[in-house]
Amino acid sequence: MTLLLQVSDPHFGTERPAVVAALEALWRERAPDLLLLTGDITQRARVPEFRAARAFIDRLAPRALLAIPGNHDIPLFDVWSRLLHPYRRFQRHFQPALDGEFLTADVQVVAVNTTRWYRHTDGELSVQQIERVVQRLRAAEHARCRVVAVHQPVAVTRESDISNLLHGHEAAVHAFAEAGADLIVGGHIHLPFVVPLRERWPTLARPMWAVQAGTALSTRVRGGVPNSVNLIELGAQWSVERWDFDDASGRFVQAGTTMLR
Repeated sequence: MTLLLQVSDPHFGTERPAVVAALEALWRERAPDLLLLTGDITQRARVPEFRAARAFIDRLAPRALLAIPGNHDIPLFDVWSRLLHPYRRFQRHFQPALDGEFLTADVQVVAVNTTRWYRHTDGELSVQQIERVVQRLRAAEHARCRVVAVHQPVAVTRESDISNLLHGHEAAVHAFAEAGADLIVGGHIHLPFVVPLRERWPTLARPMWAVQAGTALSTRVRGGVPNSVNLIELGAQWSVERWDFDDASGRFVQAGTTMLR
């Protein structure tokens, strides 16, 4: 069994100290195999925000870390940095690569950068990126659960979020299904949910789920949903546990479980 903790949209710079402490406690209690950061690690891509995020990661000391940037991790007001070196601060504090992969006997996670310096909030998957992900998925053993991690969503549950869908998402979903993907995990919209993608596209080559996480640490909660993270267990069974921060207890509490297999 492999346990992933998906932390999305922490927006360091707007983090709540009590929630940070509670998430560190949850990490110690469950000891996940992978910390998966699906973007918007900072609020405005400022150096102090990246330093705070890095310090948080260092306190967790994860056995494995996979991180991708979100649109907030590209400087917005520093125009020259945005044009010339949009990912320099992310790369200095996390890793040079904007994509990555994690492998165990149970799971393959392929993380892909969906941000663009020329887009303010929208994300995009190019034809070349889709093909690279497809090649990695096809290289994995069929026994593994195959996961693709992005920032912007490939599916939404509210009409108001349609504009937030990843550009190229329909082509990507079909290509990833053909290549054997099981889950596409993301963030961006600060709403946690699990959606069977065959409900959207009945002709998909295989069953596949979109797994979305809420905002992990930020004051920027949405829709009455508290700070939230996902614990994704992949082994003989596959499940997505949603954990919400509870103000009364000052802890993350399990808010629900979706069984995928």
